[in-house]
Amino acid sequence: MPQTVFITGTSTGIGAATVRLFARHGWQVAATMRNPADAKFGDLPNVRVYALDVTDAAAAPRAIAQAHADFGGLDVLINNAGYGLVGPFEAATDEQIQQQFATNVFGVFAVTRAALPLLRAQQSGVIVNITSVGGRTAFPMNSLYHATKFGLDGFSESLWYELAPFGIRVKVVAPGGVATDFGTRSLQMTIDPADDQAPYVGQVRNVLKAFGERRGAASTAEQIADVIYAAATDGTAQLRYIAGADAQGLLSTKAQMPEGDFMAMIQKSFSGE
Repeated sequence: MPQTVFITGTSTGIGAATVRLFARHGWQVAATMRNPADAKFGDLPNVRVYALDVTDAAAAPRAIAQAHADFGGLDVLINNAGYGLVGPFEAATDEQIQQQFATNVFGVFAVTRAALPLLRAQQSGVIVNITSVGGRTAFPMNSLYHATKFGLDGFSESLWYELAPFGIRVKVVAPGGVATDFGTRSLQMTIDPADDQAPYVGQVRNVLKAFGERRGAASTAEQIADVIYAAATDGTAQLRYIAGADAQGLLSTKAQMPEGDFMAMIQKSFSGE
């Protein structure tokens, strides 16, 4: 019987590429997204699309249960849905803060908690949480995004211990820059960078410029999907997978430098100089 994977945030980008990769390998794929009308998997007969807004905690158990009933099992859960909130923390509204955590953290909690009884009952399974290089190191003007990704990284590490006795493996895939629409469709700002009077606007513009200049080093969504597939299927106890040459290089540099020197380097690289 084919194995089944449940993936969140699959309308575009990494999620869509991951759906197609698992499907090509013969998996049954439960592809979830807020609006199923956005799905582009009509050519893949072993893919079913389910409506799931991860910020709706009540929706997660329904989607997991329906996919489990339709496919007759659940072997891998991939928590991919997320977005980035950029700009000064001081300017963030309560609603923006809540939405950032509701999507990137609480959504992962809800979907994972819904899947665990099924995985625990069968004494097997893999949970892959998509974090970011921004879950291992931080950049200016991304404090709330980093708070969610650092939190998800720590959650996953602790869960690795918690679920090991039940034969459930926990994995973290941490991409660097990715050539997707994450920086447009999945990006929100706490200030308007066109507003010359906004506090911190100079720093925000420098950060956006620096990220723009790094796009040439970005991985493709398909390259990140390859790492996700490897994490889900390699059968090892490895926890973290750093995805992308840029992420690997940055974290290697961080490991070799004194903290103060590394932070000074990051500060300068985002200063507009």
